[in-house]
Amino acid sequence: MKLRHYSIFLTQLLLLISLLLTTTAAIAADADYKAGKAYNIITPKQATLSDSDKIEVLEVFWYGCPHCYRFQPYVKRWLEDNADNISYIRLPAVLNKGWAIHTRAYYTAEALGILEEIHDPLFDAIHKGRRSLNNDETLMAFFEEFGVDNKDFRKTFYSFSVSGKVRQAEELTRRYQVSGTPAVIIDNQYYTSPKHAEGSYEELINIVDFLVTKSSNQDNS
Repeated sequence: MKLRHYSIFLTQLLLLISLLLTTTAAIAADADYKAGKAYNIITPKQATLSDSDKIEVLEVFWYGCPHCYRFQPYVKRWLEDNADNISYIRLPAVLNKGWAIHTRAYYTAEALGILEEIHDPLFDAIHKGRRSLNNDETLMAFFEEFGVDNKDFRKTFYSFSVSGKVRQAEELTRRYQVSGTPAVIIDNQYYTSPKHAEGSYEELINIVDFLVTKSSNQDNS
């Protein structure tokens, strides 16, 4: 009987130690996620881009960015577990005039209703296929591979609507104080990037998780 009680006690003790270690590790991790180190605070806080009452998570990217390309699998895995709990938006950044052509391509694909069909292949074509898709002619040929007529491409690519979205993306890039890509903006006030995560995409995702929880707790307090 004593042996049985000792076994139960030992099991409970091990469970308690495991719980304490897990809690301590979580607290230590959170303690490291400080403003100015793991993320920056955007001031003033920006207006939301969607009508959703969920926490907004903005992925800032550029198709020509190899770091953005390598970050994509991490984003996809994270969204598999979190898409229902947050409002996810992409922002094709415009940090200089050379980037605007890809921003225009993004909003052209959106306007033509093929954004999700073409998003990954465009990344792949540039970084895996080593294709130079940096002007309207090469992009038109790429879109044609997805069934887009050249006339429809030109009409949409240079449309007033798409041009307006490119200007808005440029303005948002400035307002969100984006200095490089990829970057993730949480709740329109927290900015983090691989630089804040010492180059680790896995750690960047951990920081995003932390900031989503932080924002959710603030909204519920």
